[in-house]
Amino acid sequence: MRAYHLPAKGAEPLLTDLPRPTPGPGEIRVRIAACGLNFADLLMIKGAYQDTPEPPFTLGMEVAGTVDALGPGTDGPAPGTRIAVFGGQGGLADYGCFPADRAVPLPDAMSFADAAAFQVAYGTSHVALDHKARLQPGETLLVLGAAGGVGLTAVEIGKQMGARVIACARGADKLAVAQEAGADHLIDAATQDIRNACRALGGVDVVYDPVGGDQFTAALRACNPEARILTIGFASGDVPQIPANHLLVKNITVMGLYWGGYLKFRPEVVTQSMATLFDWYAAGRLRPHVSHLLPLEQAAEALDLLRLRKSTGKVVVTLT
Repeated sequence: MRAYHLPAKGAEPLLTDLPRPTPGPGEIRVRIAACGLNFADLLMIKGAYQDTPEPPFTLGMEVAGTVDALGPGTDGPAPGTRIAVFGGQGGLADYGCFPADRAVPLPDAMSFADAAAFQVAYGTSHVALDHKARLQPGETLLVLGAAGGVGLTAVEIGKQMGARVIACARGADKLAVAQEAGADHLIDAATQDIRNACRALGGVDVVYDPVGGDQFTAALRACNPEARILTIGFASGDVPQIPANHLLVKNITVMGLYWGGYLKFRPEVVTQSMATLFDWYAAGRLRPHVSHLLPLEQAAEALDLLRLRKSTGKVVVTLT
């Protein structure tokens, strides 16, 4: 089978031929139709992600496809079932073996491309806003990186939860995507002062931050008393240092959110969240935004779209 593989530490990934894998106990083998890319894939190539496997391994964290075979003692889902699964690796290949208990059957109307774009982005935002921050109707939510893979879903979910959403992104094109997803107010991070713009709108109650750096600092200064700040990631490359005295004076809470971590210590949080999100999708309340669909032969170009911030929403690699 074809696989986009990282052969060793410090090496560049390459498209190669590998043997088709055999599922072990508790696993399913999936004929992969689509794989959603994430910023974490770029970190894995550099060995900088918190859950980077030991090379060699195949890149690609989340996939959609059809169950092809069951491992010994595995009850299902049955071969032929259309599923999505978060495996953490192995997605940029024609076939992959993944834990059966992570497989989510797809609604009939859901395309493989939508499914591959769904789990990490929507799951991260829903667990962050609902389970962690307890976002309430009528509160003001500031989303940084609002046109990116997770940021755009935070705009959508924030609106579904009844918040007033301020979307912050760079450039008119990206802001237009956030506005289409439901943002009430727009801030151009390239030309506007985030702190002053948010304060002019009455301040913010919840901050969703996958960016870090100076944008985190600006958002912190725009927070209302008892605001909650969600640190989702550091796409800027700059991990902010948090002034604890500012948290004290305004009773602000900063929360870290690593969605994949819940699969290890509280998997029911992810399971319940996914059930809600797939119900919302089936009801037409969520619309995954896939800006680029590329074949496996262009996996390097697909990753470059993320690296160079040329995409909005999700980038998906197709394998059929």
